[in-house]
Amino acid sequence: MLRHVLVTGLLLLAAISMGCQSGTESEPELTTLFQKELDALREKFDFPGATAAYALADGTTGIVATGLADIESETAMRPTSRMLAASIGKTFVSATVLGLAQDGKLGLDDSASQWLGDEPWFSRLPNHQDMTIRHLLTHRAGLVNHVDTTEFAAAFASKWSLPGRPFEPDQLVEFILDKPPLFVAGEGWSYTDTGYILLGMVIEQATGRSYYEEVEERFLMPLDLALTSASDRRTLPGLAAGYMGEDNQFDLPTKTLRDDGIMVWDPAVEWTGGGLVSNSLDLVVWAKALFEGAAMEGPYLDELLRGEPISSEAPHVRFGAGVAIRDDGPIGAWYSHSGWIPGYTSSMRYYPAHRAAIAFQINTDIGIVDGSTELYGEMAARLERVIASVPGD
Repeated sequence: MLRHVLVTGLLLLAAISMGCQSGTESEPELTTLFQKELDALREKFDFPGATAAYALADGTTGIVATGLADIESETAMRPTSRMLAASIGKTFVSATVLGLAQDGKLGLDDSASQWLGDEPWFSRLPNHQDMTIRHLLTHRAGLVNHVDTTEFAAAFASKWSLPGRPFEPDQLVEFILDKPPLFVAGEGWSYTDTGYILLGMVIEQATGRSYYEEVEERFLMPLDLALTSASDRRTLPGLAAGYMGEDNQFDLPTKTLRDDGIMVWDPAVEWTGGGLVSNSLDLVVWAKALFEGAAMEGPYLDELLRGEPISSEAPHVRFGAGVAIRDDGPIGAWYSHSGWIPGYTSSMRYYPAHRAAIAFQINTDIGIVDGSTELYGEMAARLERVIASVPGD
């Protein structure tokens, strides 16, 4: 509760220091180019609003905003606006696990049964005898993704309007119990939020405290990620309204916020599948720290970036510990994670050749989650071209 109160005050301070368009220590010409691209994208694709940020090799950062944070009230999107970061939160989960491994509190090749074997449902998990912490981190455990099951969609559709948290973590796991494994652990790749729910349980077993306490102490406070906090309740200060289509898979209202600013559904359902509300500027600061080895003490980058191709058809795309790695991007290799949760889409990318990062958040998933528009890919491409235009050191 204390951090959410602090965030409210920090939003006010940040609004004063940032103004309405540019971030601290911003490069004026680059910020202008980012603003131009974001405005042009909104003109072309007619989305409600968005923010986009950059961080350069020398540490310079900037952020811009376009459009509306709330269509009905005509509230402008601001650089301080926050949105659900969705699966980008997995990068914090994986970093926490790597930190615990460095501290000697767990081993990456520990069997999952070592940590979760006493749970009454554990023996009903696919590959329960063979999967390891590393398999879970890299989506190689052979687990179904509970979010994609018809059972979860139906259950969430029936519960989202009720008070309280829709599902506890072990209830999320129940959606994949007794299902056959997708492949032998370690011999394939399939993205699964459920694996990261299991990692959240491991973190709490290893530390004896909540995941959110751990991530706040390890990363949010030391890196001064002041606009990033747990999305574990319906009231999230500074949250922009998110918008989705009427035919969404969970039968949710088309707008995520009520008139009083309270979410119509509880985002706590996501937990360590994502679980954070954030801001584009915080995300580029996090990307720089994480992918330049400065997020914590100790040499963790080799483990973070150790990955194999996700398939023989995509040998240029690998997945490490909570990070997608593409070797042949238009401006060079990049490390990234994207995020989708009903009403919000986000992206965070780091370009090692440029030592630069970009991030953007859009307060809609319409046309993005179903791939019917090119908005998401075009936004990333335009912003990275701006970054590529910056002279090197």
